[in-house]
Amino acid sequence: MSIEFETERCRLRPFRLADLLAFAAYRADPEIAQYQSWSDYSYDDALALYEDMAGKPFGLHGHWYQIAVADKENDRLLGDVALHFVDRQTVEVGFTMSPGVQRRGYGREVLRGLVDTVFASLAPERIVAVTDAKNIASIRVLEAIGFEREALVRTVEFKGQPGQEYDYVYLRKTWLARQRAA
Repeated sequence: MSIEFETERCRLRPFRLADLLAFAAYRADPEIAQYQSWSDYSYDDALALYEDMAGKPFGLHGHWYQIAVADKENDRLLGDVALHFVDRQTVEVGFTMSPGVQRRGYGREVLRGLVDTVFASLAPERIVAVTDAKNIASIRVLEAIGFEREALVRTVEFKGQPGQEYDYVYLRKTWLARQRAA
């Protein structure tokens, strides 16, 4: 099983070899990498990730899966989302949009579609996200679609520097209530 779906402007689908040059290019951008776990990103890194995902079944607990976000009209890569199957009840999400499409509502559109699809098809009890406390753009996206920040602010060492992270959660019962109200 994998997740494939469309939003108004995007198609979320498995990565293709043809995506990897664009994927590596935006991940190598220092502004994109600023709040991510990597500092440098190469085509070889992208290829290794692609080959790793191709070799394992979707949904294994403890594993991350990258999903391509492509323009629905021309299939151009716009970004990616990630799913981490923490356990049977928890799925962690992450998202990265390429610089050329940021601040145009794609992050909200894609994450809203991902939340709906994950709750509807995989039925976890909660979806979680972690973000750097300075990553205002991600915080705005998460809060705009219904994630709630948990009270705990975690102090971490990130890329050799002290920092803080916020944990966000979207509960299935909250999603169900919003679906009934809509």
